[in-house]
Amino acid sequence: MSCFDRRDLGLLLLRLGTGGVLAAHGTQKLFGWFGGHGLEGTGQFMESVGYTPGRASATAAGVAEAGGGALLALGLATPAAGAAAAGAMAGAAAVHVPNGFFAQSGGYEYAVTLGLAAAGLAITGPGRLSFDHALGHVLDRGWMVPAALGVTAAATALVVGARNCRVRAKREGEQEALFEE
Repeated sequence: MSCFDRRDLGLLLLRLGTGGVLAAHGTQKLFGWFGGHGLEGTGQFMESVGYTPGRASATAAGVAEAGGGALLALGLATPAAGAAAAGAMAGAAAVHVPNGFFAQSGGYEYAVTLGLAAAGLAITGPGRLSFDHALGHVLDRGWMVPAALGVTAAATALVVGARNCRVRAKREGEQEALFEE
């Protein structure tokens, strides 16, 4: 039996922190826990920002965040978990881009940070203090990293691209006042 090194402890802390935050956000969407709005309220919000149908979008985001976050925290199926969470955060960041970078202004800083941490864990792996390691990495093979990230990137590009088209089309139908009153 080998001793755990500081890399394993660091990965454990990163997985627990990132995974815990993501799981909490996902349960807000799915169940209304921790002050969230549940599927109904989140679905209405998703619809208002261009993700349609809203309830299905809320479900997908909630499952990616709660499921991906819980699996990251456990260090189980790390490539798929990290990719799913990163995809959900890319979708969230797209909503916040018009507000700039910093979160204090409603920007995308927070979503990007969580997404990069999740993607980094998908690539790096969970370390030895994980279920993946205990199970012989059957759900954490090398080929799974590019496959999970590639599939997630393609799906995210389609979903965010369609959302951006809907938002642009809605804005084109609105006319701004030519003169201030």
